[in-house]
Amino acid sequence: MRTATRFLLAALLAVLISWPMSAQQAQPIQTTAAAKPAGIAATVNGEPIPEVAVQRGLRRVPPDKQAEARPEILEFLVDNALIEQNLQQRAIAVEKKEIDGMIEKIKGEIAKDNEATKQKHTFEEFMKELMLEETDLRAQIAADLRWEKFVNQQADEKTLRKYFDENKEMFDGSLVRARHVLLTPKPGDAQEATKAQQQLVAWKKQVEDQAAAGLAKLPASTDPLEKEKARVRLVEDGFAAIAQKESTCPSKAKGGDIGQFPRAGSMVEPFAKAAFALKPYQISDPVKTQFGFHIILCTDKKPGTEPKFDLVKDEIKEVWATRLRENMVAQLRGTAKIAIAPVKP
Repeated sequence: MRTATRFLLAALLAVLISWPMSAQQAQPIQTTAAAKPAGIAATVNGEPIPEVAVQRGLRRVPPDKQAEARPEILEFLVDNALIEQNLQQRAIAVEKKEIDGMIEKIKGEIAKDNEATKQKHTFEEFMKELMLEETDLRAQIAADLRWEKFVNQQADEKTLRKYFDENKEMFDGSLVRARHVLLTPKPGDAQEATKAQQQLVAWKKQVEDQAAAGLAKLPASTDPLEKEKARVRLVEDGFAAIAQKESTCPSKAKGGDIGQFPRAGSMVEPFAKAAFALKPYQISDPVKTQFGFHIILCTDKKPGTEPKFDLVKDEIKEVWATRLRENMVAQLRGTAKIAIAPVKP
Protein backbone atom coordinates (compact mmCIF):
# COMPACT_ATOMS: atom_id res chain seq x y z
CA MET A 1 0.00 0.00 0.00
CA ARG A 2 2.86 2.43 0.69
CA THR A 3 4.91 1.64 -2.42
CA ALA A 4 4.95 4.09 -5.31
CA THR A 5 2.94 1.78 -7.53
CA ARG A 6 0.22 1.64 -4.86
CA PHE A 7 0.15 5.38 -4.15
CA LEU A 8 -3.09 6.10 -5.95
CA LEU A 9 -4.77 3.03 -4.60
CA ALA A 10 -3.90 4.13 -1.09
CA ALA A 11 -5.28 7.57 -1.85
CA LEU A 12 -8.50 6.15 -3.24
CA LEU A 13 -8.92 3.81 -0.30
CA ALA A 14 -8.41 6.70 2.09
CA VAL A 15 -11.50 8.17 0.47
CA LEU A 16 -13.48 4.99 -0.08
CA ILE A 17 -12.82 2.77 2.90
CA SER A 18 -10.68 4.03 5.74
CA TRP A 19 -11.57 0.87 7.65
CA PRO A 20 -8.90 0.12 10.30
CA MET A 21 -7.49 -3.38 10.12
CA SER A 22 -7.56 -4.63 13.70
CA ALA A 23 -6.49 -8.22 13.55
CA GLN A 24 -3.92 -8.22 10.78
CA GLN A 25 -1.88 -5.85 8.67
CA ALA A 26 -3.44 -4.47 5.52
CA GLN A 27 -2.41 -6.33 2.40
CA PRO A 28 -1.58 -4.73 -0.96
CA ILE A 29 -4.67 -4.15 -3.07
CA GLN A 30 -5.24 -6.70 -5.78
CA THR A 31 -4.63 -4.84 -9.01
CA THR A 32 -6.48 -7.11 -11.38
CA ALA A 33 -9.99 -6.17 -12.37
CA ALA A 34 -12.72 -8.33 -10.88
CA ALA A 35 -16.35 -8.87 -11.74
CA LYS A 36 -18.51 -6.42 -9.85
CA PRO A 37 -20.60 -8.40 -7.34
CA ALA A 38 -24.32 -7.77 -7.17
CA GLY A 39 -26.62 -7.69 -4.18
CA ILE A 40 -27.11 -5.78 -0.95
CA ALA A 41 -24.97 -6.48 2.11
CA ALA A 42 -27.04 -4.44 4.56
CA THR A 43 -29.55 -1.63 4.87
CA VAL A 44 -29.23 1.34 7.22
CA ASN A 45 -32.51 3.17 7.84
CA GLY A 46 -33.68 1.82 4.49
CA GLU A 47 -30.53 2.88 2.62
CA PRO A 48 -28.68 -0.04 0.98
CA ILE A 49 -25.00 -0.85 1.41
CA PRO A 50 -24.07 -2.73 -1.77
CA GLU A 51 -22.14 -5.97 -1.58
CA VAL A 52 -19.49 -4.47 -3.85
CA ALA A 53 -18.51 -2.04 -1.06
CA VAL A 54 -17.77 -4.95 1.25
CA GLN A 55 -15.85 -6.80 -1.45
CA ARG A 56 -13.80 -3.68 -2.14
CA GLY A 57 -12.63 -3.74 1.46
CA LEU A 58 -12.00 -7.48 1.42
CA ARG A 59 -9.50 -7.04 -1.40
CA ARG A 60 -7.11 -5.81 1.30
CA VAL A 61 -7.43 -9.05 3.23
CA PRO A 62 -5.79 -12.47 2.63
CA PRO A 63 -8.36 -15.03 1.43
CA ASP A 64 -8.08 -17.15 4.59
CA LYS A 65 -8.92 -14.11 6.77
CA GLN A 66 -11.84 -12.72 4.77
CA ALA A 67 -14.62 -14.45 6.69
CA GLU A 68 -13.17 -13.06 9.93
CA ALA A 69 -12.73 -9.55 8.49
CA ARG A 70 -16.10 -9.22 6.77
CA PRO A 71 -18.18 -8.28 9.85
CA GLU A 72 -15.66 -5.59 10.81
CA ILE A 73 -15.70 -4.06 7.32
CA LEU A 74 -19.49 -4.14 7.24
CA GLU A 75 -19.77 -2.49 10.66
CA PHE A 76 -17.47 0.28 9.45
CA LEU A 77 -19.61 0.83 6.36
CA VAL A 78 -22.73 0.96 8.52
CA ASP A 79 -21.07 3.60 10.71
CA ASN A 80 -20.17 5.63 7.61
CA ALA A 81 -23.78 5.47 6.40
CA LEU A 82 -25.11 6.62 9.76
CA ILE A 83 -22.75 9.59 9.86
CA GLU A 84 -23.52 10.62 6.28
CA GLN A 85 -27.28 10.39 6.84
CA ASN A 86 -26.97 12.57 9.93
CA LEU A 87 -24.84 15.19 8.19
CA GLN A 88 -27.22 15.37 5.25
CA GLN A 89 -30.04 16.05 7.71
CA ARG A 90 -27.93 18.91 9.09
CA ALA A 91 -27.88 20.36 5.54
CA ILE A 92 -24.09 20.58 5.31
CA ALA A 93 -23.64 21.36 1.63
CA VAL A 94 -20.85 20.24 -0.69
CA GLU A 95 -20.43 21.99 -4.03
CA LYS A 96 -19.89 20.11 -7.29
CA LYS A 97 -16.72 22.11 -7.91
CA GLU A 98 -15.27 20.82 -4.63
CA ILE A 99 -15.83 17.22 -5.72
CA ASP A 100 -14.44 17.96 -9.19
CA GLY A 101 -11.33 19.39 -7.55
CA MET A 102 -10.75 16.25 -5.52
CA ILE A 103 -11.14 14.03 -8.57
CA GLU A 104 -8.62 16.16 -10.44
CA LYS A 105 -6.19 15.72 -7.55
CA ILE A 106 -6.60 11.95 -7.78
CA LYS A 107 -5.97 12.06 -11.51
CA GLY A 108 -2.94 14.22 -10.84
CA GLU A 109 -1.57 11.58 -8.47
CA ILE A 110 -1.96 8.99 -11.21
CA ALA A 111 0.14 11.12 -13.52
CA LYS A 112 2.83 11.59 -10.85
CA ASP A 113 2.86 7.88 -10.10
CA ASN A 114 3.13 7.01 -13.80
CA GLU A 115 6.03 9.43 -14.19
CA ALA A 116 7.85 7.98 -11.18
CA THR A 117 7.32 4.33 -12.14
CA LYS A 118 7.41 4.67 -15.94
CA GLN A 119 3.98 3.08 -16.17
CA LYS A 120 0.85 4.15 -18.04
CA HIS A 121 -2.06 3.46 -15.73
CA THR A 122 -5.20 5.49 -16.35
CA PHE A 123 -7.84 6.79 -14.00
CA GLU A 124 -10.35 4.47 -15.68
CA GLU A 125 -8.13 1.43 -15.09
CA PHE A 126 -7.81 2.14 -11.39
CA MET A 127 -11.54 2.72 -11.11
CA LYS A 128 -12.14 -0.64 -12.74
CA GLU A 129 -9.65 -2.37 -10.45
CA LEU A 130 -11.52 -1.02 -7.43
CA MET A 131 -14.89 -1.96 -8.95
CA LEU A 132 -15.90 1.71 -8.86
CA GLU A 133 -18.29 3.84 -10.83
CA GLU A 134 -17.57 7.56 -10.87
CA THR A 135 -20.90 8.20 -9.15
CA ASP A 136 -19.72 6.02 -6.23
CA LEU A 137 -16.46 7.94 -5.99
CA ARG A 138 -18.27 11.28 -6.12
CA ALA A 139 -20.68 10.22 -3.38
CA GLN A 140 -17.87 9.17 -1.07
CA ILE A 141 -15.82 12.28 -1.74
CA ALA A 142 -18.92 14.35 -0.93
CA ALA A 143 -19.37 12.42 2.33
CA ASP A 144 -15.75 12.99 3.34
CA LEU A 145 -15.93 16.69 2.52
CA ARG A 146 -19.18 16.98 4.48
CA TRP A 147 -17.54 15.36 7.50
CA GLU A 148 -14.51 17.63 7.21
CA LYS A 149 -16.76 20.71 7.17
CA PHE A 150 -18.72 19.45 10.18
CA VAL A 151 -15.52 18.85 12.16
CA ASN A 152 -14.25 22.32 11.25
CA GLN A 153 -17.51 23.81 12.52
CA GLN A 154 -17.19 22.04 15.86
CA ALA A 155 -13.45 22.04 16.51
CA ASP A 156 -12.70 25.65 17.35
CA GLU A 157 -9.44 26.50 19.13
CA LYS A 158 -11.09 26.72 22.55
CA THR A 159 -12.50 23.21 22.18
CA LEU A 160 -9.18 21.76 21.00
CA ARG A 161 -7.20 23.47 23.77
CA LYS A 162 -9.56 22.09 26.40
CA TYR A 163 -9.24 18.59 24.94
CA PHE A 164 -5.44 18.98 24.85
CA ASP A 165 -5.25 20.12 28.47
CA GLU A 166 -7.37 17.19 29.62
CA ASN A 167 -5.55 14.54 27.52
CA LYS A 168 -1.88 15.52 27.26
CA GLU A 169 -0.83 11.87 27.51
CA MET A 170 -2.29 11.37 24.05
CA PHE A 171 0.14 13.85 22.53
CA ASP A 172 3.35 13.61 24.56
CA GLY A 173 4.87 10.63 22.74
CA SER A 174 4.43 8.20 25.65
CA LEU A 175 4.21 4.53 24.74
CA VAL A 176 2.96 1.33 26.31
CA ARG A 177 3.88 -2.22 25.40
CA ALA A 178 1.32 -4.89 26.19
CA ARG A 179 0.04 -8.40 25.78
CA HIS A 180 -3.65 -9.25 25.70
CA VAL A 181 -6.09 -12.13 25.65
CA LEU A 182 -9.17 -11.61 23.48
CA LEU A 183 -12.45 -13.50 23.63
CA THR A 184 -15.12 -12.82 21.02
CA PRO A 185 -18.58 -13.90 22.17
CA LYS A 186 -21.39 -13.87 19.64
CA PRO A 187 -22.66 -10.28 19.18
CA GLY A 188 -25.85 -9.63 21.10
CA ASP A 189 -25.57 -12.78 23.21
CA ALA A 190 -25.59 -11.50 26.80
CA GLN A 191 -25.02 -14.97 28.26
CA GLU A 192 -21.91 -15.53 26.14
CA ALA A 193 -20.64 -12.03 27.00
CA THR A 194 -21.00 -12.71 30.72
CA LYS A 195 -19.30 -16.07 30.36
CA ALA A 196 -16.37 -14.49 28.47
CA GLN A 197 -15.87 -11.85 31.16
CA GLN A 198 -15.98 -14.45 33.92
CA GLN A 199 -13.43 -16.58 32.09
CA LEU A 200 -11.08 -13.61 31.69
CA VAL A 201 -11.38 -12.79 35.40
CA ALA A 202 -10.54 -16.42 36.20
CA TRP A 203 -7.47 -16.34 33.95
CA LYS A 204 -6.27 -13.10 35.53
CA LYS A 205 -6.56 -14.68 38.98
CA GLN A 206 -4.82 -17.83 37.74
CA VAL A 207 -1.80 -15.85 36.54
CA GLU A 208 -1.60 -13.81 39.74
CA ASP A 209 -2.00 -16.89 41.98
CA GLN A 210 0.65 -18.83 40.08
CA ALA A 211 3.06 -15.90 40.37
CA ALA A 212 2.39 -15.63 44.12
CA ALA A 213 2.94 -19.38 44.54
CA GLY A 214 6.21 -19.16 42.62
CA LEU A 215 7.45 -16.29 44.78
CA ALA A 216 6.55 -18.19 47.95
CA LYS A 217 9.04 -20.89 46.97
CA LEU A 218 11.96 -18.44 46.91
CA PRO A 219 14.31 -18.40 49.91
CA ALA A 220 13.38 -15.83 52.54
CA SER A 221 16.77 -14.20 52.02
CA THR A 222 16.10 -13.44 48.32
CA ASP A 223 16.97 -9.85 47.41
CA PRO A 224 13.87 -7.64 46.74
CA LEU A 225 15.15 -6.83 43.25
CA GLU A 226 15.51 -10.53 42.46
CA LYS A 227 12.01 -11.14 43.81
CA GLU A 228 10.60 -8.49 41.49
CA LYS A 229 12.45 -9.96 38.52
CA ALA A 230 11.01 -13.35 39.38
CA ARG A 231 7.49 -11.91 39.70
CA VAL A 232 7.81 -10.22 36.32
CA ARG A 233 8.94 -13.44 34.68
CA LEU A 234 6.19 -15.52 36.30
CA VAL A 235 3.43 -13.07 35.40
CA GLU A 236 4.55 -12.64 31.80
CA ASP A 237 5.14 -16.35 31.21
CA GLY A 238 1.80 -17.30 32.72
CA PHE A 239 -0.12 -14.65 30.78
CA ALA A 240 1.63 -15.50 27.50
CA ALA A 241 0.81 -19.19 27.92
CA ILE A 242 -2.91 -18.44 28.30
CA ALA A 243 -2.89 -16.00 25.37
CA GLN A 244 -1.14 -18.53 23.14
CA LYS A 245 -3.68 -21.23 23.97
CA GLU A 246 -6.94 -19.31 24.40
CA SER A 247 -6.91 -15.90 22.68
CA THR A 248 -8.92 -15.40 19.50
CA CYS A 249 -6.58 -12.63 18.26
CA PRO A 250 -3.80 -13.51 15.77
CA SER A 251 -1.36 -12.07 18.34
CA LYS A 252 -1.80 -15.38 20.19
CA ALA A 253 1.10 -16.68 18.09
CA LYS A 254 3.30 -14.26 20.05
CA GLY A 255 1.73 -14.95 23.41
CA GLY A 256 -0.60 -11.99 22.98
CA ASP A 257 2.23 -9.50 22.46
CA ILE A 258 1.04 -6.51 20.41
CA GLY A 259 4.17 -4.41 20.75
CA GLN A 260 4.34 -0.71 21.63
CA PHE A 261 1.58 1.76 20.89
CA PRO A 262 0.76 5.39 21.71
CA ARG A 263 -2.17 6.60 23.76
CA ALA A 264 -4.14 7.61 20.65
CA GLY A 265 -4.27 6.68 16.99
CA SER A 266 -3.30 3.01 17.15
CA MET A 267 -5.66 1.07 19.42
CA VAL A 268 -9.36 1.65 19.96
CA GLU A 269 -10.03 4.03 22.84
CA PRO A 270 -11.29 1.62 25.56
CA PHE A 271 -8.26 -0.62 25.01
CA ALA A 272 -5.72 2.21 24.96
CA LYS A 273 -7.25 3.91 28.00
CA ALA A 274 -7.13 0.70 30.03
CA ALA A 275 -3.58 -0.17 28.95
CA PHE A 276 -2.19 3.25 29.84
CA ALA A 277 -3.84 3.09 33.27
CA LEU A 278 -1.81 0.00 34.19
CA LYS A 279 1.55 -0.18 35.91
CA PRO A 280 4.17 -2.47 34.33
CA TYR A 281 3.26 -6.13 34.88
CA GLN A 282 -0.21 -5.31 36.14
CA ILE A 283 -3.19 -7.08 34.54
CA SER A 284 -6.41 -5.21 33.75
CA ASP A 285 -9.93 -6.26 34.56
CA PRO A 286 -11.94 -7.29 31.47
CA VAL A 287 -12.14 -4.49 28.89
CA LYS A 288 -14.94 -4.35 26.32
CA THR A 289 -14.21 -3.10 22.80
CA GLN A 290 -15.91 -3.49 19.44
CA PHE A 291 -13.84 -6.65 18.94
CA GLY A 292 -14.87 -8.47 22.12
CA PHE A 293 -13.52 -8.67 25.67
CA HIS A 294 -9.86 -8.41 26.66
CA ILE A 295 -7.56 -8.66 29.61
CA ILE A 296 -4.39 -6.63 29.15
CA LEU A 297 -0.94 -7.06 30.64
CA CYS A 298 1.26 -3.97 30.53
CA THR A 299 4.87 -5.06 29.98
CA ASP A 300 6.58 -1.68 29.57
CA LYS A 301 5.90 2.07 29.71
CA LYS A 302 7.93 4.75 27.99
CA PRO A 303 7.21 8.27 29.27
CA GLY A 304 6.78 11.14 26.85
CA THR A 305 7.81 14.77 26.97
CA GLU A 306 5.71 17.85 27.70
CA PRO A 307 3.84 18.60 24.45
CA LYS A 308 3.20 22.06 23.04
CA PHE A 309 -0.26 22.79 21.71
CA ASP A 310 0.84 24.63 18.55
CA LEU A 311 3.16 21.78 17.51
CA VAL A 312 0.54 19.04 17.83
CA LYS A 313 -2.60 20.96 16.89
CA ASP A 314 -3.28 18.87 13.78
CA GLU A 315 -2.91 15.66 15.76
CA ILE A 316 -5.22 16.99 18.48
CA LYS A 317 -7.86 17.79 15.89
CA GLU A 318 -7.56 14.33 14.32
CA VAL A 319 -7.93 12.54 17.67
CA TRP A 320 -10.78 14.83 18.72
CA ALA A 321 -12.59 14.17 15.43
CA THR A 322 -12.19 10.41 15.93
CA ARG A 323 -13.79 10.66 19.37
CA LEU A 324 -16.57 12.84 17.93
CA ARG A 325 -17.28 10.21 15.30
CA GLU A 326 -17.33 7.39 17.87
CA ASN A 327 -19.76 9.28 20.07
CA MET A 328 -22.03 10.15 17.15
CA VAL A 329 -22.10 6.56 15.94
CA ALA A 330 -22.93 5.27 19.42
CA GLN A 331 -25.88 7.66 19.63
CA LEU A 332 -27.11 7.05 16.10
CA ARG A 333 -26.98 3.27 16.43
CA GLY A 334 -29.38 3.51 19.38
CA THR A 335 -32.28 4.49 17.12
CA ALA A 336 -31.12 3.21 13.72
CA LYS A 337 -32.80 0.41 11.79
CA ILE A 338 -29.94 -1.77 10.61
CA ALA A 339 -30.48 -5.04 8.73
CA ILE A 340 -27.53 -7.26 7.81
CA ALA A 341 -28.13 -9.61 4.89
CA PRO A 342 -27.09 -13.23 5.36
CA VAL A 343 -23.88 -14.20 3.60
CA LYS A 344 -24.50 -16.44 0.63
CA PRO A 345 -22.43 -19.66 0.70
